[in-house]
Amino acid sequence: MQLHNFSAGPSILPKEVMYQAGEAVKELNNSKLSLIEISHRSKAFIEIMDEACELALRLTGLENQGYKALFVQGGASLQFLMIAYNLLQNKAGYLNTGTWSDKAIKEAKLFGDVVEVSSSKDKNYNYIPKDYSIPSGLDYLHITTNNTIFGTQYKSIPKTTSPLVADMSSDIFSRDFDYSKFDLFYAGAQKNMGPAGTTLVIIKESILGKVSRAIPSMLNYQIQSSKDSMFNTPPVFAVYTSMLNMRWIEAQGGVKVLGEKNASKAKLIYEEIDRNNRFEGFANQEDRSNMNATFNLKDPSLAEAFDGFCEAAGISGLKGHRSVGGYRASMYNAMSIESVEILVDCMQALEKKY
Repeated sequence: MQLHNFSAGPSILPKEVMYQAGEAVKELNNSKLSLIEISHRSKAFIEIMDEACELALRLTGLENQGYKALFVQGGASLQFLMIAYNLLQNKAGYLNTGTWSDKAIKEAKLFGDVVEVSSSKDKNYNYIPKDYSIPSGLDYLHITTNNTIFGTQYKSIPKTTSPLVADMSSDIFSRDFDYSKFDLFYAGAQKNMGPAGTTLVIIKESILGKVSRAIPSMLNYQIQSSKDSMFNTPPVFAVYTSMLNMRWIEAQGGVKVLGEKNASKAKLIYEEIDRNNRFEGFANQEDRSNMNATFNLKDPSLAEAFDGFCEAAGISGLKGHRSVGGYRASMYNAMSIESVEILVDCMQALEKKY
């Protein structure tokens, strides 16, 4: 039976990408060596890293615009620290829209004055703040474009004269917008890009080198950039598989085409949540994420029955985060609309029987 993987991450990847990665683990390009045993200094891997960085810039439309793509380790969580280390001299602003924003704020406070410009914590992060003013003179403004846990997503990008920084871990490459509005954005690979183990950072190089503090080499963007993501041994498998997945994204027509498909999947599930009297959505309608649909049963006593329908249909990874409860359908790029249709069928089966 086919499984329909709605996990929030590590998440679904295209089958052809997983097959190609598996073949490379056995032998990379007739080299008689496995991908995971080649030297990271070899010509073969340098070409992989170069292509991965080129693809990242091409997919975001940032080629030849003064940006550098880096692959580093430590996940988005280390970026919370690195951003402040490299950019926060006096004061930074953060829009707090969820758990990961909150963690980013905590790390930044180690380095300087942090202004929480606005927050949706008052309603358990079920909306994106809109009525706020951004202070002048910020070293940067940080947002989280999509909130995996709570199922909210920015539909428009805040306008600011300060450098704009974004955590895009759960919606990078999933929709078409102007990435040049950002001076730095980053994403853990394990949603729309590849397996866990590497993190993509795209930086406008002109914003670097403006803090007075000494920065440890591993945490210094300028050093990582000067070494082309090869300052230390990179996560070879994660970078290679991310490269394959970005090739796949480009072959699908790029982020514009995938964004249209993702919008169709989201429309299908949200229409059922709103129509079906057994369910209710968690996030405010105008802020609903196309990546992570969060919803609850109106009658929690039906949970066992609904879980049974889902298990019989081969649905996996639907349980909501403990901060929200209920259910979370994560519909990343590789998720087919047919899998979403199966979930909708289960929701309708519950309504019909109960």
